[in-house]
This record gives sequence, structure tokens and C-alpha cells, in this order.
Amino acid sequence: MSSTKNSVVKYIILVWFIVISPVLLFFMVIFLTSTGAFGELPEVEELQNPKNNLASIVYSCDGNVLGKFYKENRVNVKYKDLSPNIVNALVATEDARFFEHSGVDIKALFRSVSGVLTGNTSAGGGSTITQQLAKMQFPRENLSKFQLVFRKIKEWIIAVRLERLYTKQEIMTMYLNKFDFLNLAVGIKSASQIYFNTSPDKLNVPQAAMLIGMAKNPSLFNPVRFAERTQKRRNVVLHQMVKYNYLAEAKFDSLKTQPLNLVFRPEDHNDGLATYFREYMRDNFLKEWCTIHKKENGKPYDIYRDGLKIYTTIDSRMQQYAEEAVSEHMSALQALFSKECKTKKNAPFAWNVSKDEIKNMMNSAIHRSDRFRSMKASGKTEEEILEAFKTPAKMTVFSWHGEVDTSMTPYDSIKYYKSFLQAGFMAMEPQSGYIKAWVGGINHSHFQYDHVKIGKRQVGSTFKPFIYALAIQEGYSPCYRIPCVRTCITTETGQEWCPDNSGGDEKYEGKSLTLKMALALSINYTSAALMKKFGPHAVVNLARRMGVTSPLDAVPALCLGVADISVYEMVGANSTFANKGTYVQPIFVTRIEDKNGKVLEEFVPKTDEVFNEEKAYVMCELMKGVTQFGTGARIRFKFNIKNPVAGKTGTTQNNSDGWFIGMTPELAAGCWVGGEDRAVHFNTMEQGQGASMALPIWAKFFQKVYADKTIKISKGDFERPAKMGEIELDCSKYEDDNKQIIEGNSGDKDPFDI
Repeated sequence: MSSTKNSVVKYIILVWFIVISPVLLFFMVIFLTSTGAFGELPEVEELQNPKNNLASIVYSCDGNVLGKFYKENRVNVKYKDLSPNIVNALVATEDARFFEHSGVDIKALFRSVSGVLTGNTSAGGGSTITQQLAKMQFPRENLSKFQLVFRKIKEWIIAVRLERLYTKQEIMTMYLNKFDFLNLAVGIKSASQIYFNTSPDKLNVPQAAMLIGMAKNPSLFNPVRFAERTQKRRNVVLHQMVKYNYLAEAKFDSLKTQPLNLVFRPEDHNDGLATYFREYMRDNFLKEWCTIHKKENGKPYDIYRDGLKIYTTIDSRMQQYAEEAVSEHMSALQALFSKECKTKKNAPFAWNVSKDEIKNMMNSAIHRSDRFRSMKASGKTEEEILEAFKTPAKMTVFSWHGEVDTSMTPYDSIKYYKSFLQAGFMAMEPQSGYIKAWVGGINHSHFQYDHVKIGKRQVGSTFKPFIYALAIQEGYSPCYRIPCVRTCITTETGQEWCPDNSGGDEKYEGKSLTLKMALALSINYTSAALMKKFGPHAVVNLARRMGVTSPLDAVPALCLGVADISVYEMVGANSTFANKGTYVQPIFVTRIEDKNGKVLEEFVPKTDEVFNEEKAYVMCELMKGVTQFGTGARIRFKFNIKNPVAGKTGTTQNNSDGWFIGMTPELAAGCWVGGEDRAVHFNTMEQGQGASMALPIWAKFFQKVYADKTIKISKGDFERPAKMGEIELDCSKYEDDNKQIIEGNSGDKDPFDI
């Protein structure tokens, strides 16, 4: 009997051992896993401070987002920024007992296991929202079933830790901030913007349901590629919201038939406002800034990961108007140029460009191309590459009527792109130095070279105000008269330099012209006479003080604008006149903050008092003649801008470059237009001069700015200093002597200024 009893006891012990051992083993595995015995777990500190890749955001001065720089397009939001619709949809679909469990939902887990054992796929998953967040802590990798078990256990452990460290609201927010919704939309903020052009707090019920529906499998339920499938998944989410009393049945019936109503706006560095500005800032300013500035851990800041906030001086309204002005004028100008090219044997190059010159330009462009560099890096010989450039290939090319899918040889595509005229435009506040608009080209996707700060071209007659400023600084008045006669200057090498006037200026020869009249008509003889008096070195020194940093050869020809200078420098320098004689360095960033809003650096422009207030005012009076009756008069009669504008046009040899710089008391702007190569230009001055190529962009921009009543830009005159002294400003009695000249120059046929 005793033996039988002992057998029963042993049997019971064995049964309990069989039952309890797996449980003990299970908890032992969990314990060992939590200690890192089966691989490291994220540290508690890392859980408290998740290493998310946060996009850096670029803001305009009026509070709009201009763009982002990111490894992942993620911008975190707080729980208070979430619409209740997104919260309800997430809980109803992914974790109905989210607010009840402690990270692992045992009931849901057993239901999931039961479903696997019985083959019931509709039983639902066992992962809670917290577990799904924990899963995001691990890299995606292919695991065996054995490894997958340990990964799942690790997720449970992390989920429990998350529940201890964070509130439910924080866990939900972290999940939504970290989830990848595809199409460069990482996190709920980016997803709301990209798919619906809205913010997370404004998501309506069907929008929220669609985004939460993607959580099951973003690739499978990609609304851009699989709209019908995604709509069905959205309706599943809506049904779940009905099931858990977050949505009325009647409302569900009306919503389930609605289409997705996407407002798909993918974010790309080539899209949006100020693309050239953002790229220059990224590649030339922020890259250097990040190498200098260090985080608390001693590592440099990363604009793609650290969530910096960059506050710029760009006004999104002015930027929009500047881009519209460039697009409107350049598309029309290109049509004229393309029409002219049909008559050129070397199109798009000028008729007098030799075959060898064209060959050199094309070879240079080929060697600079991404295609050439890529093929060279892959081991192709130069002969193979050049042969490939003669082989037709499918490509998408730019046109002013939209992108065109076509087939052409890479060689022909380079020639095709060279036929487009380019532009650079910048506007700034003279007093603050704040750049308000920056347009570096006609289309950043296809022409990525910046013509505001990077590009430098011959400035032509827009350089002449520097020469005249020396005369004014020495006490000359705008009414000082100089005979319009040929002037020769002996250079430092002993040679004589005797520039001619532009064609059409013969009627002024021998006449006595005031400085105001001579600048307005852009008379070369007068500029040469002033250069002879003051010398090239004095001109260079003045230009340097006014912010011109480009190379300037101290030669007499400098007075006619032979130097290559950027739009950025020219607008900044001329703004000195509008700012009462004080040069203010143009700037485009006011401050940079870290992801928590801590100010890392504030920026203040450099200044230099170049002229006194009276001399600067005289220069403004002098330059107003250009738009009153000179080469820029079409601003008044064609574009109906009647308020005072101080400006200067410029046209270089062969019409290769067209310029216009114009200033009002509160806003200065400048524009350059020309071909990528100087050999690409109009045949005649009628279309090739600065007043035809560049001035209309300036005028269209100001028309749009003045029409916007939310932009407070005055149409008033430059402020006259209280103490002007005896300097003569009213030149009418001298100009009356040449009244027939003024009346004959309506501005419709501008003088040929070189």
C-alpha cells in the first residue's frame, strides 16, 4: 500500500514538474534576457531619451516652414497636438485595452496564440501599442524562429519598462512620432502634411482612419499606389471605431463610401519655396556651422538628425512673388530667344562663335556632368563614355510648359539645356541686411547652380555708381557737368585705354551733361573721365568697403563693369546708398535653436559707415534719374511704378549679361539674366539689354509686393537729411539745355549701355 502511495506521490510530483518546469523555464528565460544574457537590451537612459532622427526645420521670418533637412522626415509632436480622432482610431484598431494593461496584454496574447494554433487568422494580433513601440527600438533583420522568440521576449521586457517610465499619452505620442508612413513621411506630423496638407491636430475621422490603417503594413496599404486597397483598410479602422463606441453607426455608413481625398504633397529638396536658398544654406552655411558647434557630448551637430530649428530672414510672401516674377518673365523671354535661335546656324550659340569654341564648351560641360563622373567611377574609359554620350537614351527634360519625357543623346541634352536663359534675383532690407527673397535660377530640379551667391558674372554698367559715388564723396553734385568727349587713360603698363560710347550715344557727343544725366543715360565717356580723375585703386577700395569681395583688378576698364560679381554682392553694396551711407552685410539667418528650443546662436550683420547721410542721399537722387528718364524709365511707363526708385541697368559685351539693381527706401533688389555660357545671348540690344532681360523681373516683383497689403512697404521717397548743406540737387536748368535729349529718350528704346 505504501509502495502504491509512493508511486502516486511520485506521479503527482512528475506531473507538477512537467507543468511547472516550462513556466519556471519561461520566467528564467525572461530573467536572463532582461540581464542581457541573450543579447544587449537598450539601456534605460536610451529609453528615456530615444535616439530619433529628427528633421531640422527651416522657418521663414513670417512663421512658415520653408523646408526641412533630414535623414528621416520626422518632426515630433506632443500629445496635445494630436487630434482625438487619431487617438481613438489607434486605440480601437491596434490596442483596445491600451489604457488598462501594463505593456503586455495577456488576454490578447492568449487570443493570438489560440488563433495560431487553430488557424483562425481573424483572432487578431497580440502586440500592444507599447510592444509595437518597443519593436521599433530594434533594427529590422531576418531572424530564425528561435531568434524571433527571444526578440519577442525582449520586446515584452522593453514594453514593461516603457510603461514604468512613461505615461500612456507619452507612449502613444512616441509611437505616432516614430512610425514610418512611407513617402518620406516619418511620424504623424509629416504624414499629416504629406498626405492631407494638414496638421495632426486637424485630422478628421476618415483621414485619421486611413493613417492608422497603414500601421498594419504601410507598403501593402500605401494610399498613393493602392488607393482602393487602402480605402478598404480605412473602412476596417472605421468599423473598429464603431465597435468600441468612438464612432456612430450612422456616421460610419456615410464615411465608408467616401474616397480617400488625398492632398498628396511629397516633400523634396527640389520642391517648395526658396529651393536655391535652402540648398545654398545647407551646403555652404549650415555644413560649416555644424562642424564648429558641438553638442554636450562633444560631437558636432547634424542637420539631418538633431532637429535644429533655423530661423531665416526670408519672407515667404516676397519669396513667392519673386519666384512668380522670375517664372513669368523668363518663360516669355525664353520664347523670344528660342524663336531667334531658329535662325542661328550654331544655335543656341551666337553666330560668331567658332566650331572649336563650341567643341571646348561642350567637352567642358560633358566632363562636369554627373553622368560622366558616374561612368568614370564605374571604370569606363573616356572613349567609352564619349561614345555613350552619342547614344540616344530615355530621359525627362525641362520645358516651360512642364517636364517632357523624350529620347535624345546625352550630348544633345546638354546642348538643349544650354539654350535656356538663366536668372538670379535677390531682395533685401537695406537697414537690417535681412534678405527677403532669393531666387537662384529658373528650376532647381534641372538647373541647380545658384546665380545669387555662387554665380558671378560681368556686371557691366551696374558698376558705374561706384565711380560716381567717389565723385559725390569728393564734393561733386549731381548737377556737375562734364563734356561728353572721348577720354583716354594711361594704364600702369604704359598703354592707353580709350573706351567708346555705346552705339546710339553719338547724339550726346560734345554736349555738356550733368552727372545725373550721364548716369541715367549710362554714358561711357563720363565714367572714363571720372575713372581718370580718381584712379582704379580708389574705386576698388570703395567697392571693398561696400561689400564687394569678388576679385577686382585695379584697371581703368573697371569703370565699365568688366569684373565678375555676384547678385548678392551687388544688391548688398547698392543698399549702402539706401541705408544712409552705412553698409550692412546681407544675412539670411537670424538664429538657430536646438530641438528643445534652446538658442544656440544668434546672428548680427557686420556694418561699416562708408558715406555720411548727406552723400548717400545725393547718390540716391543721382540714381533716381535712371528710372525717371534714363535706361530704366520703362519701370514708370511700362510697369506703372511711379514712386521714387534709385537704380541702374547694365548690359555686357555682346548682350551676354543683363542686369538691373533698384532701390526704394525700405527694399532693395537686383537681378541678373543671361545664358549659362557667355556665347549664348540675343543678337540685338533690343532684347539683350538689361532693361529688357532683367528689369522686368524687378518690376513684376515690386508690383506684386505693393499689391499685397499685408506687406508694409512704403512708396515714399528717400528721407532727406536735415542738414544738406549747399550741394546742388535740382539739375533742371542744366538739363533744359538738352531737353530734346530727355524728351527723345522715352525709355522704350534704352541707350546702349556697356
